[in-house]
Parts: sequence; C-alpha cells; structure tokens
Amino acid sequence: MKKLFKLILILSFFSLNSVQTFAAEKVDYLKTDWSFKGLFGKFDRAALQRGYQVYTEVCASCHSMKYLSYRNLSEEGGPEFSEAAAKAIAASFEVADGPNADGEMFTRPGKLSDKFVMPYDNVKAAQAANGGAYPPDMSVLVKARGGGVDYIYSLLQGYEDPPSGVTLDDGVYYNKYMYGNKIRMAAPLSDGIVEYGDGTNASVEQMSKDVTTFLMWAAEPHLEARHQMGFKAIVYLIILTILVYFSMKKIWSRVESEV
Repeated sequence: MKKLFKLILILSFFSLNSVQTFAAEKVDYLKTDWSFKGLFGKFDRAALQRGYQVYTEVCASCHSMKYLSYRNLSEEGGPEFSEAAAKAIAASFEVADGPNADGEMFTRPGKLSDKFVMPYDNVKAAQAANGGAYPPDMSVLVKARGGGVDYIYSLLQGYEDPPSGVTLDDGVYYNKYMYGNKIRMAAPLSDGIVEYGDGTNASVEQMSKDVTTFLMWAAEPHLEARHQMGFKAIVYLIILTILVYFSMKKIWSRVESEV
C-alpha cells in the first residue's frame, strides 16, 4: 500500500511538472484575419500572387519548394496566374536536363511541368552556404510546425534585440517566437524589400501575411475543394436528418392510432 502511495505521489509530481513546463513554453502568436479559415474560407488570389513574389524574391535563394510545379501556379484553387504568365515564370528559370544525344547534361528554360528549381544542388551544399544549418523545404512547412500559419506569420515579425543577459553566438539571431528564441536565419523581411505590382504597401506585416498565405496554399492546395465538400456533406446530413425525423414521426403515428 505504501509503495502504491509513493508511486501515485511520484506520478503526480511529474504530471504537475509537465503541465507547468507546457504552460511556461506556451507562446501567444500574433493574430490576423486569414481568408481561408472557417467553413467557407477561400484563398485570396491577390495575396497568393503577392506571396509567390515574396517567396521568389526573398525566400527562394535558400528555401526549396520541391513538391510544387510551375503548372500549379495557374491551376484553379491556387494563385491562378494566367497560363501565359505561368509559362513566362517557368521560362525565367534555368533547369538542368539531359543527357542529350552526346551523353551530356545541359540547361534549358523551365517548362510548366518542371518542379520549382532547387536553390542548392544537395543538402551539404545548402549547409555549407548557411553556416551548417539546413534551410528547410517550405512545401509543407506550415503543417510541419506547431502553431501553423500563426507561427510562421509571427516568426517573420519576431526579430528583436536579445534581452539583457542573453548572449548569442556569431550568426545567431534572437526571435521571440522561435523555439528557444535563437535562430540562424537573419530577418528576411524589411519594409519595401519587395515592390508589389498591384501597388500594395510592402510592409513587413503585409509581406508576412502574403507569403504565409502562399505557404498555406502550398501545404493544402485542395483546401477550398475540401471546404466545399464539407459544406455539401453538412447540408446532406441536415436534409437526411429531417427526412428521417418526419418518416419516423409518420411511422409512430400509425402505431399509436392502432393502439
């Protein structure tokens, strides 16, 4: 009995400690209105196109998106660039191909069927160019991080000077939303670093929201279709429930009349 009591005390201690640790590590992320949230949520096409621009001009030099093809940029449910615009985007990149008839590799302009061009040839090259850190692929980054879009959105705006008493190694930066508050990536965004074609003010907050929206679409390209299917399923269940209710009511009314 004494052993059981001690075991309960030990488990209670560790449970309480875990709860306190979780509470201490909980972070309140920045919030914003996401157009794709909710049952009727849809992606903002303008935000997706601006987000792609931010990714291309700011992020793509380090971060890959290996699961996306250039044709996805013109597909329904995504940024919905025109096919001509998507072809022009693809053609602006040089893609390694081959071998040719002489057995040699060559480069050519990209096509819609090509995957997004990788910034580095391999993992080692990426680590060597980034002080030993490997820039993660951004295709499903939103799904791979706790906090999802709110985390990415907050991280991009969370750079600040470290508190007193906190020392950082060379090449390490302080970010209040990063796990452990230390990150090797320098602040990627600054006001006006991108010039939006639609005239939108390219503030850090705006660019953070746009590129995060783009990353959400990359991770869930069929989100809108899923929302539509969910809505149809709910309507179908409501109608079915009403029909079943009136059917049962009619059946039981007959039983009562016979009695």
